Amino acid sequence: MIAATAQGLLQRDGDVVAVDGTSPLTFRVGSGTYHVVVRHRNHFGCMTTSALALTNTASAVDFRASTTLTYGSGARKSIGTVQALWAGNALLDASLRYVGASNDRDPILARIGGAVPTASATGYHLEDVNLDGTVLYVGANNDRDPILVNIGGSNPTAVLTQQLP
Repeated sequence: MIAATAQGLLQRDGDVVAVDGTSPLTFRVGSGTYHVVVRHRNHFGCMTTSALALTNTASAVDFRASTTLTYGSGARKSIGTVQALWAGNALLDASLRYVGASNDRDPILARIGGAVPTASATGYHLEDVNLDGTVLYVGANNDRDPILVNIGGSNPTAVLTQQLP
């Protein structure tokens, strides 16, 4: 059961705040114990392993910290000492695929027009896997490479699965 949801703004430093960019993100629920889930555009969602005691006093849940335990196996990607959400889910399903049916590369090609792989699209698009504001299929900083890296890099038929119940 979902007790409450809230839209937030993910800042460059990893903080999530209210959509006004400054206020804390708040949930309209009473004091109690809750699992906390974070989702972001084309990334896999991630949930705390155990329910956390929350009250009307501000609390921080730092999904970047390896000490914040998460549900499943490999629910986050390690980038140095920081934990991050897995990126590349351009189909908004529970799997990350580089090839085959329902792969996450085809939406990138479709977003840029489908015929000329060197074309690009700018803006806030689901297919912008690397979050740089431009959808690219080929070239430096393209949005296909992070998908291949995230599924393991050497086996394009590998599949990464979201770790939510």
